[in-house]
Amino acid sequence: MTESDSSLAGLLARHVPTDAKEREDLERMRAFAARLSRPFSRAQPEAHFTGSAVVVDPTGNRVVLLHHGKLKRWLQPGGHADEADAGSMEATALREAQEETGCRVKLHPSAPRPLDVDIHTIPARKDEPEHLHLDVRYLVVAEDPEALAHDPAESFGAQWLEWGAALERADEPPLRRLLEKARSAFHPTSR
Repeated sequence: MTESDSSLAGLLARHVPTDAKEREDLERMRAFAARLSRPFSRAQPEAHFTGSAVVVDPTGNRVVLLHHGKLKRWLQPGGHADEADAGSMEATALREAQEETGCRVKLHPSAPRPLDVDIHTIPARKDEPEHLHLDVRYLVVAEDPEALAHDPAESFGAQWLEWGAALERADEPPLRRLLEKARSAFHPTSR
């Protein structure tokens, strides 16, 4: 086991899930972390770890959602680990958030790390089979929210949304759970 593999195992060992889906996903992720030979590599055909982030403005009143180019859904920024991330899921989430929003981002100082975990199926495309993304999710703060821009190669657009509007666009329970956790980190009495 490499150092990055053991830090992944430690990260997953410390995480506390909040519902049955997250609890089941966390157990599966722990098993994948123990058995995948290259857990961060896209070359793992069955599953690989990804990092994503809920990007919030400094006041905690708005959140960014991206209209994903391939999945055609409103989602948080995120994606595949790179070699430069050295197995750090925090580094992956921060890099992806910055690349996909154009904003300088930093980890929220007091939110749990990670904030959430989720396993989701990525449909088959002509260049790759159906597989699982083992997504480790963080809460980050945009230092310069006015810099918001999207990468047309990744998404159709990016928008700052009030929490209610973001939750309305969330088309699946794990995304709503993630957004609720992020909102509660800024506004503990908002639930």
